[in-house]
Amino acid sequence: MAQPAGVFVTFSAKGLREDLENVIYDISPTDTPFMSMGGREDAVAVNHEWQTDALAAAANNHHEEGVTLTAAEPTPTTRIGNICQISLKTTLVSGTLDAVSKAGRKEELAYQMSKRAKELKRDMERAYVGVNQSKTAMAADTTVRKLGSLTSWVSTNVSAGTGGSGAGNGVARTDGTARTFTETLLKASILTAFDNGADIKYLMMSPSQKQTFSSFVGVGAAGGSSNRIEANDQRIIGGMDVYVSDFGEMAVVPNRFQRSRDVWMLDPEYYAIAYLRPFMQREVASTSDGEQRAIIAEHTLVVKNEKALGAVYDLS
Repeated sequence: MAQPAGVFVTFSAKGLREDLENVIYDISPTDTPFMSMGGREDAVAVNHEWQTDALAAAANNHHEEGVTLTAAEPTPTTRIGNICQISLKTTLVSGTLDAVSKAGRKEELAYQMSKRAKELKRDMERAYVGVNQSKTAMAADTTVRKLGSLTSWVSTNVSAGTGGSGAGNGVARTDGTARTFTETLLKASILTAFDNGADIKYLMMSPSQKQTFSSFVGVGAAGGSSNRIEANDQRIIGGMDVYVSDFGEMAVVPNRFQRSRDVWMLDPEYYAIAYLRPFMQREVASTSDGEQRAIIAEHTLVVKNEKALGAVYDLS
């Protein structure tokens, strides 16, 4: 349809203001469940250490009257430790960019540093549960110190694929042949953990393994099957968030940043993040017309007693 003659329209007009919302939309995930559930400690050295101990196995204990008493030699504690790793993020913002009027944020430097802080926390979560990494101590001036990830510690209450093994104590495990995650594998690891004194509170797994978990027949038999229909509110329940085992209830937590091939059995009382230097901002000298900042954390993973945790490894 043709425009009437003489109508002045926006295409020809000058000086029209832009219509840009004063909001920035970002849905990048920032939740870090492993860090959030665990405790926090202070480290005072690059090699952060702690001690573990165990009781003797239960045994037959009966003696005759008047038995001669002999002293049993005590078993010493075991001293172990993990290496503090430096993690950091930097940003450099020109003076002009910080000065001009912007949509969605007032100060560019503050906005960028807020992003870097979230990114740093995600990187730290990945260092704990998203990689299979040995602890690396400083052997020379150029050595990059690395913490031992969770896979390098949990070695007792585990189920592993063919060829999969791990000695623990901060040494990366050898991944085995991948297999499908099943309830049978999970129950076997939970039983081993219980026999060794663990009191598992959480099952942590990748989103894809969470979907596999929700389809377990046993989960459905307990009233939580995927695709269970709730007639009263017309909902289809496609997942479960609590697993009722023979040894107690366990909350099921998905983690976007962990390896998909591992399912973790956790008791947050027995692991923590230790900080030699907690999150701190540092102004960096710059010769450019701008301001540079860094956000730094020096940290490590503390597995207080690996027998309090467990894992189903080598999942497809």
